[in-house]
Amino acid sequence: MNKPASLPPILLVEDNPMDLDLTLRAFNKKKFSNTILIARDGEEALAFMARWEEGEPVPAVILLDINLPKLNGLEVLQKLKAHPLYRRIPVVVLTSSKENSDLKTAYDLGANSYIEKPVSFSKFIEVAEHIELYWCLLNERP
Repeated sequence: MNKPASLPPILLVEDNPMDLDLTLRAFNKKKFSNTILIARDGEEALAFMARWEEGEPVPAVILLDINLPKLNGLEVLQKLKAHPLYRRIPVVVLTSSKENSDLKTAYDLGANSYIEKPVSFSKFIEVAEHIELYWCLLNERP
């Protein structure tokens, strides 16, 4: 499916194959117009910064899991938010972590939102719809 080139992509940072599949199916069902880029660990996520510097489009939003191999999501968040240009990219922590310390740390590091991953597909579709509506359509980007 060809996506309009003018819409910025969404970067999904997720290592769990089941959660990745669930997220992609929910986005597909909602017929997202944005291209979905995928990073399967923290290092892959940070490697996108070099790609953006080379001219690839910066994402409208980054959906970031916390429990990642190589570098965890909080480390990725910290590095993104320390970058002078990329710190403005909205980061939505989308995680199964219910730990209050993860929630507080994510916001302390500059997360724009923290969403616990829904268990059911129908609830995941609702979350996908809200993400697209707010972060991709309503939210003004710098």
